[in-house]
Amino acid sequence: MKIYKAILVDDEHTALQNLKNKIEKISNQIEITAIFQDPIKAIKSINDLEPDILFTDIQMPGLNGFELINRIDELKSQVIFCTAHGEYALEAIKLNAVDYLLKPVDNTELKEAIDKAILNIEKKHSDQNDNLVELLNKIIDRDHKLKVPTQKGISFIPQEEIIHLEGYDGYTKIHLVDGKTITSSYSLGKFSNYLDDNFFKCHKSHIVNIKSVRAFENEGYVVIGDAYRVPITKTYKQAFLDLFN
Repeated sequence: MKIYKAILVDDEHTALQNLKNKIEKISNQIEITAIFQDPIKAIKSINDLEPDILFTDIQMPGLNGFELINRIDELKSQVIFCTAHGEYALEAIKLNAVDYLLKPVDNTELKEAIDKAILNIEKKHSDQNDNLVELLNKIIDRDHKLKVPTQKGISFIPQEEIIHLEGYDGYTKIHLVDGKTITSSYSLGKFSNYLDDNFFKCHKSHIVNIKSVRAFENEGYVVIGDAYRVPITKTYKQAFLDLFN
């Protein structure tokens, strides 16, 4: 009989222990190699141990379940979400051969989820994780969040919090409404593919959030936020002014 490794992630201690106990009673094919209350600390073990199955909560402080998946170097696990909330496109996730369980976890549903995960592993569904990553990106897009790779990992930034994107030397500096900036190795052109209609390219190196525009200066500048000036080229001037007509 083959044994499958599993890692459990849930910020609630009681929920984590209950799930662990249920899995151990329900299946003798699952070896729980690690449990974590801190999703950030779980990342290294997931990358190192490459569990066959990953059980994770969705709503967690610091890093939610979707963000956790996106932070894994190369996802090789079957993912089973465990959550008290039913509003995270869970039916769509289930259609992508990834199961989910609503808390409190039902024993029958847990066994079905484990059996499904094992079946996927045995059939070697190579496209399943690609489908999951694509789905998560779509969910993030629907929430109007921009996925920003940084030196520390990946930030998910609500687009309404961005006032200006500035490209330089192949990097992008993202200016936020609170005055903070985030630098990413993604080029400005790559980010432009994911921005919504509130953003306007006013210069080859600058994209501004129209909602943050405070003024247009004849010398060739757009004023955004608290008197922050961004250059606008003649090529984009008329199209920019037409947005306000």
